[in-house]
Amino acid sequence: MLGLPLPWLLGPMLACLAVALRGVRMQGAGQFGVFMRTFLGVAVGASITPEVLTGLPAIAGSLAIVPVFIAVIALVGYPLFRRGFGFDHPTAWYAAMPGGLQDMLVFGEEAGGDIRALSLIHATRVLVIVTVAPLIMTFYWSVDLSQPPGAPISSVAWDQIALMVAAGFLGWKVAERVGLFGASILGPMILTAALSLAGIIQTRPPAEIIQAAQFFIGIAVGVKYVGITGRELRIDVTAGLLYSLVLAVISLIFLEVVYLLGLAPALDAFLAFLPGGQAEMVVIAIIAGADLAYVVSHHILRIVLVILLAPLAARLMRR
Repeated sequence: MLGLPLPWLLGPMLACLAVALRGVRMQGAGQFGVFMRTFLGVAVGASITPEVLTGLPAIAGSLAIVPVFIAVIALVGYPLFRRGFGFDHPTAWYAAMPGGLQDMLVFGEEAGGDIRALSLIHATRVLVIVTVAPLIMTFYWSVDLSQPPGAPISSVAWDQIALMVAAGFLGWKVAERVGLFGASILGPMILTAALSLAGIIQTRPPAEIIQAAQFFIGIAVGVKYVGITGRELRIDVTAGLLYSLVLAVISLIFLEVVYLLGLAPALDAFLAFLPGGQAEMVVIAIIAGADLAYVVSHHILRIVLVILLAPLAARLMRR
C-alpha cells in the first residue's frame, strides 16, 4: 500500500520489530521457516549454468579483495565495540566479525561472550542493511524492486516444482548432517546446481515461492528483538546501529575500488560487498536481477574466511 520496495521482506521484518519493541512475545517459524530458506539456495543453484561456470575465473580479481575487506572491518569494528562500548574481548571480537549470525553466536558463546548482545548487534546489522540497501537501489540506481522475482507458478511445470522442493529439502538435510555452514542455503544450492548443469532442473522457483521465502526471512529477523530491555536497546542496539553505519562507509569504499578497477558493475559490487545476512542478500540480488554467481560467491567467501579465521585470530589476540 505504501509502495515501498521489497514488501514481502521489509513488511514482515519491520512489523515484527515494531510488535517486539512493544513487549509482545513471539516465536519464529522454526524448522518450517528454515525450510523456506532452501528455495533461495535452489534459485541460486538453478541459475548456475555451464556459461556461468566459464565466467567464474573473470571474478577472481574481485574475490581477492574480500580478505582485505574483512581485515579492514575487523580493524575498525573491534576497537569500536571494545573501547567505545566496553564489551569484553570475545563479545567485541565476534560482534565485529561480518559472518553468519548463527556461526558468530556459536563461536561467541564458546569463547564466553555475551550471547544476547551478539544476537542483537548482528540482528541490527542485518536489519539496517536489508532496510537501507533497497532504498539506495531504488532511488540511486532506479532498480524496480516491486517486480515479481520470477515466473508465476501457473507457468512452471509441476514436475519441475517437485524437483526443486526435493532438491531443497534433501540438500538442506545432507548439508546439515555433514556440518556445512549455511546448510539451508548452500546444501540446496550445490545439489540444484548439479541438477541444473545436468539439464534436469531447467527453471528457477516461481515468484510465489520466492515471495513466501521472503516473508519468513522477514519474520526471522524481526523476532530477534523479542524480550528486549531498555538497557539492551540503549547499549546493544545502539552499538549495532553505529556499527552498521561504519560498515556502510567501508562497503562503499570497496564498492568504489572494485568499480573503478573495472572488476564488476556497480550494482553487483554493491550487493557483493554489503555484509548483510546471506539469505537476505540473495533475496535482494534475485529481485534486482543482479549477477547471482558473482554476488553469492563473494558472500560465501566472506563467511568461509570468517568462520575459518575468526576463532584463531581471537585466541591469538587474547594471548
